[in-house]
Amino acid sequence: RYGIRGLLSSDLVDLSGLPPEVLPLLQQTPSAALGACRYHLTDADIPQAISVLQEHGIQYMVYIGGNDSADTSHRLAMAAQEKGIDIRIIAVPKTIDNDLSVTDHCPGYGSVARYMTIATLETTLDTKAMPDIYPVKILETMGRHAGWLTASAALARSTGWDTPHLIYLPERPVEIEQVLEDVRAIYRDKGHVIIVLSENVKTKDGQPLGVAASAALQGPPISGGSGPNFVDSFGHAYFRAVSPGIALSELITQRLDLRARVDLPGTLQRMWRAAVRGALAGVTDQMVILERVQRPDYHCTIGMADLEAIANIERPMPADFINEEGNFVTQAFIDYALPLIGDPREQPLPQYIELQT
Repeated sequence: RYGIRGLLSSDLVDLSGLPPEVLPLLQQTPSAALGACRYHLTDADIPQAISVLQEHGIQYMVYIGGNDSADTSHRLAMAAQEKGIDIRIIAVPKTIDNDLSVTDHCPGYGSVARYMTIATLETTLDTKAMPDIYPVKILETMGRHAGWLTASAALARSTGWDTPHLIYLPERPVEIEQVLEDVRAIYRDKGHVIIVLSENVKTKDGQPLGVAASAALQGPPISGGSGPNFVDSFGHAYFRAVSPGIALSELITQRLDLRARVDLPGTLQRMWRAAVRGALAGVTDQMVILERVQRPDYHCTIGMADLEAIANIERPMPADFINEEGNFVTQAFIDYALPLIGDPREQPLPQYIELQT
């Protein structure tokens, strides 16, 4: 229970005694039914982890997660190999951030990209229904250093709707004044503006956008300071104390005299046999990956890759997936991501209607 923390404390659960009718429910339960953790495995922890695995006769360990979990799996696998202990460790990619290297995409990214697509369409309808109330709508998304989740909102355009208008990604620093100019130009042309914004966009001088936008406000800035709200055990800084969406919305309202509203999808965005087969076949220190087959229709095969090439390596959006201005994505990204949200013949996106025009 609770990931690697539970392993270190021998907090194990035997699932073999569960009644058969529970297993389908377990398969479709969002998040982690046994709990999860954000714990950085130290060098001192590794002997204890190996000892617990041996004590319980565990020869196969499948660990589900993102970059940090890949690091945990890789270090345990290397330690076992160095000691000549036969424990096979396989990582399974779970992160909706889609920022794991080597694999074409992470399982779950397609469903959350579809979710973001529909959320963008529906927030657009809400805005267009009452453009005099909130003519500017900001959809703030998760994503620490990679903009895959934010970029997926662009797939809304595949339905024929002209939305979103602006996308800001952590890979491309921005200037506050240029963002305001972008918003002003879109509003002048269309009468409303839909922005999708990563929570960790920074300015060109390295400041979080929320901090910079707050400082640009006339009067006292939004509370939170310039430092991170907290830093987790992996050294990842979180700047949630100053929401970039909220700070930017206030700045737009103040400087452009346009009321702006922020929507935060938040944790609703969170939600493999191959790993078990690989472990039983003697594979260890690997992660299950998806490899896209180049053919007209979307198709991926399942493969394996060395954890050394994945652990602690974040995959940002490629430069050719972001437009030159840094405020939207290119057709290359659309071609990559659109097949992941479902076959339009079997899972078509919702069709909406606008009666005002």
